[in-house]
Amino acid sequence: MNAGLTGAPSPEELEAAQAANEFDALTVAQAEVATLTAKNTELADSYLRAKAEAENARRRADDEISKARKFAIESFAESLLPVVDSLEAGLTIKDATLQQICEGGEATLKQLKSALERNKVMAIEPPADTKFDPHQHQAISMVPSEQEGNTVVTVLQKGYLISDRVLRPALVTVSAPK
Repeated sequence: MNAGLTGAPSPEELEAAQAANEFDALTVAQAEVATLTAKNTELADSYLRAKAEAENARRRADDEISKARKFAIESFAESLLPVVDSLEAGLTIKDATLQQICEGGEATLKQLKSALERNKVMAIEPPADTKFDPHQHQAISMVPSEQEGNTVVTVLQKGYLISDRVLRPALVTVSAPK
């Protein structure tokens, strides 16, 4: 009997159909590979751009920090130049009296304090009876006193803050606990 008449496919037809299915599957797989390769290339390009952008942002931030430090020091130095000028002018006077030297020294000290204040450098000079603060004071000794324990009795050396940060603590004597 003829296989074509019974409705069953011949082995040649089955082989041809299987080859067509394999060809279609191969074509689909090749299309998927091409799509994934394009997507991979796109993602790799995006990654490299993002990496370069991050590096440029880091470099710009480093430059800005460097410039900020440089100009902060420049501003502070500019505020000290009048003090240097005053000291140099005072030293050029050969026959100055003691009173003139004292007045010049006081005026120069006033200029220096003003320059420090403009740059947010403030003195720490606690009055007597102030409670001892270990963040701003450094106790050199404890002395017997009528004051409450752990209070400042005397300031031996001023301390300084720069923008609310302790640059140097005030050296103080404190009262001993009773």
